[in-house]
Amino acid sequence: MSVLRQYELVEKVKGYDPDADEALINRAYVFSMKAHGTQKRASGDPYFSHPIEVAGILTDLRLDDETIVTAILHDTIEDTVATPDEIEKLFGGSVARLVDGVTKLSRIEAQSESQRAAENLRKFLLAMSTDIRVLLVKLADRLHNMRTLHFIKDGEKRRRIARETMDIYAPLAERIGMYEFMTEMQTLAFRELEPDAYESITKRIERLHRGGGGDLIQRIGRGIKAHLEADGIEAEVQGREKHPYSIWRKMAERHVSFEQLSDVMAFRAIVGSVDECYRTLGLIHQRWPMVPGRFKDFISTPKRNGYRSLHTTIIHDEQMRIEIQIRTNEMHAQAEHGLAAHWAYKEGKLAATTKHPWISDLVEILEHAATAEELLEHTRMAMYQDRIFAFTPKGELIQLPKGATPIDFAYAVHTDLGDQTVGAKINGRVMPLRTPLGNGDQVEILVSKAQHPQPAWLSYVVTGKARAKIRRWVKSKEREETIALGRKIFDEIVQRLPAPLGWEAMTEALRRLHLPDDETLMEEIALKRIDDVAVMEALMPGSAMKEGVKPPPQRTAISIKGLTPGVAFHLADCCHPIPGDRIVGLRREGEGIEVHVIGCDNLASGIDADWVDLAWGDETDGGTARLSIIIKNQPGSLAVIAGILGSHGANIVSMDQTARDGSFHTFMLDVEVHDLQHLMRILAALRATDVVSTAERL
Repeated sequence: MSVLRQYELVEKVKGYDPDADEALINRAYVFSMKAHGTQKRASGDPYFSHPIEVAGILTDLRLDDETIVTAILHDTIEDTVATPDEIEKLFGGSVARLVDGVTKLSRIEAQSESQRAAENLRKFLLAMSTDIRVLLVKLADRLHNMRTLHFIKDGEKRRRIARETMDIYAPLAERIGMYEFMTEMQTLAFRELEPDAYESITKRIERLHRGGGGDLIQRIGRGIKAHLEADGIEAEVQGREKHPYSIWRKMAERHVSFEQLSDVMAFRAIVGSVDECYRTLGLIHQRWPMVPGRFKDFISTPKRNGYRSLHTTIIHDEQMRIEIQIRTNEMHAQAEHGLAAHWAYKEGKLAATTKHPWISDLVEILEHAATAEELLEHTRMAMYQDRIFAFTPKGELIQLPKGATPIDFAYAVHTDLGDQTVGAKINGRVMPLRTPLGNGDQVEILVSKAQHPQPAWLSYVVTGKARAKIRRWVKSKEREETIALGRKIFDEIVQRLPAPLGWEAMTEALRRLHLPDDETLMEEIALKRIDDVAVMEALMPGSAMKEGVKPPPQRTAISIKGLTPGVAFHLADCCHPIPGDRIVGLRREGEGIEVHVIGCDNLASGIDADWVDLAWGDETDGGTARLSIIIKNQPGSLAVIAGILGSHGANIVSMDQTARDGSFHTFMLDVEVHDLQHLMRILAALRATDVVSTAERL
């Protein structure tokens, strides 16, 4: 195989873009040749023949000089000693970015075992192609690899590459409207994956033509052209056999044999205007009967990738069905090369005729972008701008919105995984759960059966699924704990009654209070929607509301043991109660109980609330105490403080410097401790050290 020579490549580009940077292309050709040196491909050809052929494929699409140069250099970073810096120095930032983009795409080894993974990978490739030209180079690279696939000795590897092409690259080419690329990739992959079917279909197509006198396609094409010309329509009529793969797929989908398959041939009538498209359709339907259900109008409703054409199937004089596509020249250019057709924007007309918004935006931007940077800025694939794709350790792709965290990722994989998340490794490193994920991150979720969703997660998750699951858990947990707290208050209320309760008292009380069940009653008590007196009266009429007599006061403190701070009750931020402190609760209607230390200044402001005597209960573990420490301003003094806290098993939650006074600094620390005794031991140890001037609990 002869490689496209340097001057031939330059001439091809200059042929459609006289302003192209000739020196840039020449430099790239020489650089690639030297970088790849004596490397050989499976075909025995020198390796650099591959990037040059890829560039050649892209010149047929009339792409700009930067894209051609990127194609020439696309394997240098991956396969040679060339570095990104070197490429930037020699060829500029724009080319360096494009080459980097193609390199990144090549590193993602396709995980196309399942349909969903293949679909996700296609989206991922689109998302990673922040500039569409990266994708065009990647597709041309794959097309050339498919053309030389037969040189690879290992059959398994050949099939893997073909399968990947069928699942990922051919649909990608279709997605951006490049049907020529798509059909050639499909045909080559089909030949590899189903050699017998390929063989038998190609033989039958040949037989069909020989049977029809060899030039059946030309004969039918001439007939259609003559019929249109007789009615004054100038049309270029092209005929071809359908591709072996599309014939095979139709046979499989419709469960028919080759002989029953009618439309093995397709014709294309290219006319001057949209009006003529519709007139042509009318003339064809007048002359030959159409097959019902096979007519499609993609001119009035284009496909998502911008493809426009009229499609119909007719029964021809030869008693065979043939498909006819009717389109204008512009539609034809768009159909063959899709998005790439619009790189020929320098020739003017094409851009204005496109009806597909994201392509026309792109063309407009190309015409007006002052710099490569601006162009890159605008040609990000808008459809995937707000998505990221992250991998599981097994390589499955999970699609998430931008800003998603490992928690969102875990819930996207499975609800149970989300519920049990305790940590996450991103690209092998343990990272905080609030870390936003980036495109292509590999995420491993660390779990524990004892874990459950945390209310704090709600402040940073972004997916609806994660938010809904966490909220649901928090709500059910809140109800459960509110009922438990209500039950404790209820038990205390019962102790205040003058006589023991009868067994039917509860049923009677619910009836009197118009409540469905005792759980609802407990919830109402905890949230102070019913006050204690009303509960006592409902349980035992006349027990609490005597004329001029105060209702009986609380007898025993209510234990908050076994309840989670922040759910049914809240530890006040002003005094930071910890186990061992004497505590009191403020109850306001509709809110959880607010727990304060008995000497807290803010209790005076709780006039609108009921006071409840509370107790921690045995072995209630943990709380956060706030300390104010004044230390000497000398090197290492903070380390001494941290050391004392660490050796006493206390964790620093937050630390603020509140004052500086030359030789002394004041710090405010929030420290997690077990109970009051633990805190006292810590304060004693702090006061005993030289660097601490004073240490107080706030």
